[in-house]
Parts: sequence; C-alpha cells; structure tokens
Amino acid sequence: MSRPANPVTVPLADYSPQHFLLAVVDNVATVTLNRPERKNPLTFESYRELTDFFRACAFDDAVKAIIVTGAGGNFSSGGDVFEIIGPLVKMDTKGLTAFTRMTGDLVKAMRACPQPIVAAVEGICAGAGAIIAMASDMRLAASGAKVAFLFNKVGLGGCDMGACAILPRIIGQSRASELLYTGRFMTAEEGERWGFFSRIVTPEQVLPQAQLLAKQVAEGPTFGNTMTKRMLAMEWAMSIEEAIEAEAVAQALCMTTADFERAFEAFANKVKPVFRGD
Repeated sequence: MSRPANPVTVPLADYSPQHFLLAVVDNVATVTLNRPERKNPLTFESYRELTDFFRACAFDDAVKAIIVTGAGGNFSSGGDVFEIIGPLVKMDTKGLTAFTRMTGDLVKAMRACPQPIVAAVEGICAGAGAIIAMASDMRLAASGAKVAFLFNKVGLGGCDMGACAILPRIIGQSRASELLYTGRFMTAEEGERWGFFSRIVTPEQVLPQAQLLAKQVAEGPTFGNTMTKRMLAMEWAMSIEEAIEAEAVAQALCMTTADFERAFEAFANKVKPVFRGD
C-alpha cells in the first residue's frame, strides 16, 4: 500500500500513463480504462494513477473537458477480484482503512478537478466502475449498458466511495437505496428514466456522442464552466439564501473575465463567440 510521489506530469498531452490510455485532442482528455480481457477492472496502482491524473488536471489549462470510458465494449467491472479483494481479506484494520481512503480519494479528485467530466458507459459498469461513472459530471449510456453498485454482493455496505452521498442526489433516495441494498443491475433504460444517464445511444455512438458533448463544453467559457462545477458541488450543503449569495459572488467573478467581454462583442456583431479561457 506504499505510494510513490505523484508521477503525473503536465502538459497531460505529453504524459504516458501506465495503467490506462490517455489521449488529448482539441482540449479534451480521453481516459480509457484498458484491460478489456477482464472488463477493465481497477487495481491498487490504477486507483492511484487515476487519482493523480485528476489532481494534475487542475494544473493543465489546455485540458478543458474530460471523457472517461472503457475499452472492449465494457466500462469497468470494478475492483479486480484477485488483485484487490484477495489481498484485502488478509489486511488489518489500519491497512483496510488506508485502502478505503485511497479509493475515496479518486472520487474526491474527480469532484475537485476543475474540468467537467463526461462518462461514456458501455457494457458492464459495476462496483468501483459504477462509482467512477457516478462521480462524473455527465453520463451517456450505450444501449445494453448495465450499472451495479455491487458492494453488498461481496459482504460489504453500500456506503463506499461516497455512494450514499452522491447517488441519492442523482436518482433519488428510494431508488439509490434499492440499488445499494440489493446490488442489482440498473439497466440503461432505468438509468435514463431515473436521471443517471442523460441519454441512451447505440454502442457505436456512445464515444462519438461523448466526444461531441465534451467538445461543446471545451468550447465554452473555461472559468465559467469551472465555477458551475464548483457551485454544483458546494451548494449541496447550502441553504437557498446562502446559495443565491454564493452564486452572486461567483457570477460577478465570471464577469471579470475576458471571455465575458468577448461574448458581448460577438453578440453585438452577430457572430458566435470564440472563448479563450481567460
């Protein structure tokens, strides 16, 4: 469980991950979980590198949106049974707590990184894989995709990596409770109806549609998008009055950006604004 210094370097376009694939094109970083022969399970090492990656995103202004997907027709089957669950049964309480905090750090890093994250979900999306999709800002599903928070199936609580805090906010308390108590799979159709997925597309279109959405986000005002993500997270714990005041301050800050002035000039000239991120 020892952890090396953060190995992720910026610019991210030049970084070569060891435990997933990374491509940066047109200000969009695409993370591909890449163990297709096992439905892209996570390991101790991939947890750490993904966490370091999302933390490093805050230091790369060239990346304005992120896509997370999986190789080979599946998103992720979750923690590797043999490489993670096997060693866990031999650990003491201190080691187990260090592990569960490390996995939670991945969700913290995803929520803290300033760029909006789009999950392109195909096939199996289970356990920690379902958590990664949940922790993303937007989710698209391929027809046939299935999502399960499997923790109780391995004798654990559904309270893992923020599931009891985040999932009810997305799909509602009763539906989240059902999934977390039973560990059953949620179909793509249920996920869309319940608000977990924005929409369902064909398997061939899920990544292109995610790329189109991420490109649309990346072309928007960078500071404004970052502020939106911050406010969406912070306002969970605010009263309506506090939220309105916080948004007043946030929006005033957005009005100090050059992108705000560019938008006005474009509107006055009846052209589409080109945002530059400053």
